[in-house]
Amino acid sequence: MNYSGACFEAAFGTAAQMSPSDRAEICFAGRSNVGKSSLINRVLGRKNLARVSTKPGKTVTINFYKLDNIRLVDLPGYGYAKVSDSERLRWADLMETYFASGRDIKMTFQLIDMRHEPSQFDLDMIDFLKQTETPFTVVLTKSDKLNKAEYKNACERMREILGNDDFIPFSALSGDGVEALRAVIEEVAR
Repeated sequence: MNYSGACFEAAFGTAAQMSPSDRAEICFAGRSNVGKSSLINRVLGRKNLARVSTKPGKTVTINFYKLDNIRLVDLPGYGYAKVSDSERLRWADLMETYFASGRDIKMTFQLIDMRHEPSQFDLDMIDFLKQTETPFTVVLTKSDKLNKAEYKNACERMREILGNDDFIPFSALSGDGVEALRAVIEEVAR
């Protein structure tokens, strides 16, 4: 797969703007500031394709990136408290419409910050993906920010919460987990 050949395709701020799905999609979901855009950039081997910010809540649209025969989809983060109720409702409508619109979603990478316990929003999203039978893989971001003991404890805790070890620890800084993510992408893109 030609990761460096990926390109930005479109951004949609409302559900009504979204064009119909015409190819398989792999989406990236998670709380605000969990590292979705950084992960996309690292997987694609690019520095600034997906816009990155240190301030949570900066991705306010659904952003589509074309990659060979698939589309990568950067979803707005959830759980950010410092936005208006109307903005929160717009994001919720955008997300609900995205998942309910019959798109060919082959995989959802559900990102969780490895340094913290999964939030109720994270657990609700995992439950939603299970209930809707949407294939998903949990990605534990920011693994480079933990020492060895913290890393081990975080992995053990996620095994308890998920009931399995189907997760990928990831670091946008070091690149740990990139090959595992690419393997999942290539498997579902067939």
